[in-house]
Amino acid sequence: MKLLVTGVAGFIGHHIVERAAADGIEVAGIDNINDYYDLELKFARLADSGIPKEEVLPGRWVQSRKYPNYRFLKLDLTDREALYDLFREEGFTHVVHLAAQAGVRYSLINPDSYIQSNIVGFTHLLEACRHSSIQHLVYASSSSVYGDDTPVPYRESARTDHPVSLYAATKKTNELLAYAYSRLYKLPTTGIRFFTVYGPWGRPDMAPWLFMSAITKGETIRVFNNGEMSRDFTYIDDVVEGVVKIVPVPPKSDVPGVVYNMGCSSPVQLMEFIGIIERVTGKRAIMEMAGMQPGDVAVTYASTSLLESEFGYKPSTPVEKGIREFYDWFCRYQSEVIAHVACPE
Repeated sequence: MKLLVTGVAGFIGHHIVERAAADGIEVAGIDNINDYYDLELKFARLADSGIPKEEVLPGRWVQSRKYPNYRFLKLDLTDREALYDLFREEGFTHVVHLAAQAGVRYSLINPDSYIQSNIVGFTHLLEACRHSSIQHLVYASSSSVYGDDTPVPYRESARTDHPVSLYAATKKTNELLAYAYSRLYKLPTTGIRFFTVYGPWGRPDMAPWLFMSAITKGETIRVFNNGEMSRDFTYIDDVVEGVVKIVPVPPKSDVPGVVYNMGCSSPVQLMEFIGIIERVTGKRAIMEMAGMQPGDVAVTYASTSLLESEFGYKPSTPVEKGIREFYDWFCRYQSEVIAHVACPE
């Protein structure tokens, strides 16, 4: 297997690279390193995989100092010709696509970045895969495709044609494009609808990080929908294990395109989640209640029966254990990494 992972300076992408490289797979990683959130964190993730910030330049391969079988290239998926050249030169067999413009709320104010990254960039990737005889493309979808009127637990067979955010609409578009390529060109594709992934090296724009940071500093957290929300929190190690199981097993049907939920199938009430962080940190949360945000939904809840039947696997890390692991990492990152990683000029 020769694996390409996109979005490796991101949360999930970083963990996939770590696992694949440690397993001895030949891995190439790409990322455009945009400034949607803290560049310091993105470069710290790269450094954790042996990619020094000072060596990262557009179009230049960087050999990992940690893994002899891992290389990194700064590349934007919207650069079609550079992407096509990459596929022609490298001869990848499998692709895990995690690069995207993330964030539901940000999509309300900057829609163009979502269209360019999540739709134009993904189409370029599909074309590159089609012309390169890729054995399996695994790509990130999202629980957000279910909208706010889907019966729970969410099943892959449910209708997903009423997105409540532009981000969700782009992820649904990804699924439709992937299905079309599977049908027309027999490109094996698997979409994974991730449910609120959290853990070490997580995203600073998501609730686990925002709440952890504010509570440890004694700052106020905003609690949307007056706390009447629940999320199917999924620990990053469980996600990595699931992806690793899926990558070497492409769909075999006449239309080789499938979609799986990946969540714990155990939603946690928002106020309970805040209470867990309070117990883990030993500090009380200062809360400001707020209404529902545009583009948000009250509940996410994954049915994982399809994933279990096909792969004998489902995420299972209890939230309290996962939050404790995240807190331990968060403290180390705040005290060690930030002091040694400078933002680029």
